[in-house]
Amino acid sequence: MSKALTEKINIYITVDLQTINSYFNAHDPSPLYKKQISQKFEHYILNAVKTAKRYSAIFYKLNCPGAVNKQYAEPLMYAIKRHFSIRRDIRKDEFKKFKRRNFILLAISGTIVIVCEAFLPLFISQSIGNIYYGLKNCLDIFSWVILWKPIYDLLFAWNPHLKDILLLSKLASSEVIIIDNQKSNEFEQQKVSYRNEEIEVSDSLTYESLLSN
Repeated sequence: MSKALTEKINIYITVDLQTINSYFNAHDPSPLYKKQISQKFEHYILNAVKTAKRYSAIFYKLNCPGAVNKQYAEPLMYAIKRHFSIRRDIRKDEFKKFKRRNFILLAISGTIVIVCEAFLPLFISQSIGNIYYGLKNCLDIFSWVILWKPIYDLLFAWNPHLKDILLLSKLASSEVIIIDNQKSNEFEQQKVSYRNEEIEVSDSLTYESLLSN
């Protein structure tokens, strides 16, 4: 995917009396700015930023038709950012548990490996010959097996955690832009008139007129 397509990601939200209640959990009796957002609305926002990269800038663009509907913009955005802020904190706690669990597992695995490699051969007589070397190879394999999982997680599995935390942090602090319908309508009218002028010019240009010039 082109870098230009992921540098800037816009989340478009319409804010009016007909749609405002659909963004929240219908069973939550809290005030508007403290309401839980609905799972469907959360799913829409997360789908909108699915292609976001580390360098992507995310913007909330609110379409508020009329001055009356603009009063719902601030409590709606407060509820959205509060929701993703809570989710970010939960994800941070999960990442801390992930690191703590794998460090503890690595310490336990390392202790088992040291015991097996350093002390167990002392209790096995080398006079046994082939049996001794067979047990030694089994201990080596066992050591790699129990050390592999925590080492792999600590080296490679942490990146998805940081990616999720970064995305949730952006969603909890992204800039909000309110779209002015009046300006956009004027812009559309200008584009239509410009296209009409282009059509008139193209109609006036004929093959004969070009030859005469």
